Amino acid sequence: MNYAANTNEYLRTKVMTASPEQLTMMLYDGVVRFSEQAREAILNKDYENSYKLIVKAQNIVSEFMSTLKDEYDPDIAGKMRALYMFCYRQLVEANLRRDIEKLDSAIKILRHMRETWSMLLEKLATGDCDSASQGLTSNDILSAEEILGDEVGSHICLEG
Repeated sequence: MNYAANTNEYLRTKVMTASPEQLTMMLYDGVVRFSEQAREAILNKDYENSYKLIVKAQNIVSEFMSTLKDEYDPDIAGKMRALYMFCYRQLVEANLRRDIEKLDSAIKILRHMRETWSMLLEKLATGDCDSASQGLTSNDILSAEEILGDEVGSHICLEG
C-alpha cells in the first residue's frame, strides 16, 4: 500500500469513528485550511487551485447552514445562519474577483467559529456540560460586529 492509500484509509477510519461533535470540528478545520490555502494560491496567482479550494470551503459552509436546527434555539440558529451566509457570500466574491480582503473576512469569522467550537468540545470533554451549554447563548457564540466591526453590519442582518 502506498502513502496516499494509507492516508486515505486513515482519514476514512477517523471520519467513520468520530462523534458528530468531532466531525463538526473536522469540518471547521477543513474550511479554515481550504480557505487559507486558497489565499496562498491567489497570492501565487494559481487561480485554478484557488477556485477549487474556495469551492471546497463554500461546500462546507453550505453544509453547516443545512444542518442548523431552528427547533432547538431559533435565535442562535438564525444568527449562525446569518454568519454562515455572510461567509458564503464573502467566499463567492473572493472566488469571482480573486479578492483577498473578502477571503480574509470569511477566514476571520470561520477561525473564530472554529475556536468557539473547540472551547465547547473542551468543556464537554471535562464533563462541564452545564457550563458548556450556558456558554452558548446567542450573545456569546459570536458577535460578528466584534470580529469585523462595521463591515459586517452593512452586509448581514442578524435575526432576532
